[in-house]
Amino acid sequence: MNQPLPTASFARVAEEALTSGRPTQAEAEAAVRTLLRWAGDDPDREGLIGTPERVVRAWQEFCAGYEEDPRALLERTFEEAAGYDEMVLLRDIRLESHCEHHLVPILGKAHIAYWPDRRVVGISKLARVLDAFARRLQIQEALTAQVADCIQQALQPKGVAVLIEAQHFCMTTRGVRKPEVAMVTTRLTGCFRDDAARRSEFFRLVGR
Repeated sequence: MNQPLPTASFARVAEEALTSGRPTQAEAEAAVRTLLRWAGDDPDREGLIGTPERVVRAWQEFCAGYEEDPRALLERTFEEAAGYDEMVLLRDIRLESHCEHHLVPILGKAHIAYWPDRRVVGISKLARVLDAFARRLQIQEALTAQVADCIQQALQPKGVAVLIEAQHFCMTTRGVRKPEVAMVTTRLTGCFRDDAARRSEFFRLVGR
C-alpha cells in the first residue's frame, strides 16, 4: 500500500535549504567559470564572458520550486460545485524538471486527477503544484508521489491519480544513449487505488 510522504512543512524545508550556507551569486558564477575552465574552454573569451551570470539566472528559474509551498497553492477551494461528483482530470501538463543525479533535464508530461469530496480547486492550481515540485532537483518516482500526496493531504478528496511520462536526458544523451525511451510512473490513492472501475476510467482517459 502506498504510504504518504512525511508531512514536514514544505515551506520550512525549503527555507532551511535556502539559508543553510547558501553561496552568493558571485560564488555561484565563479563555480560556473571553474566548470568552463575544467571543460577546456576559456571563460574570458567573447562568447563565454556573460555565460556564468546567464547560467546562474537560469538555475534560479530551474530551482524556483524550493521557494514555494505547494500545499499553500491549494488553500483556496470552492465548496459550491453544484453537486459535482465525478473525476476532475487535467491532462497532458508539460513537465520540466532536472535530474538530481546528473543535473540534466527531465522533460515530459503529467496527468493529474482527483475525485472531489465536497471541495474543488481551480484547475490551474494542479499544474502549479506540479511545477512547484518539478522545479527542484528530482527523481521522477519521488516527484510523482509528492504531487499526489500533496493534493490528497490538502484537498482530502476521495482519491488522487497521477501519471507522469518523461524522458531523462541522463539516459537519452549520455550513458546508454537511448533517445526513444520514456519512463512512466504512477501514484494512486483512495478510490483510484481501491476501485478498479475508477482506476480503469482514469487510465482510459489518459490513453493508457
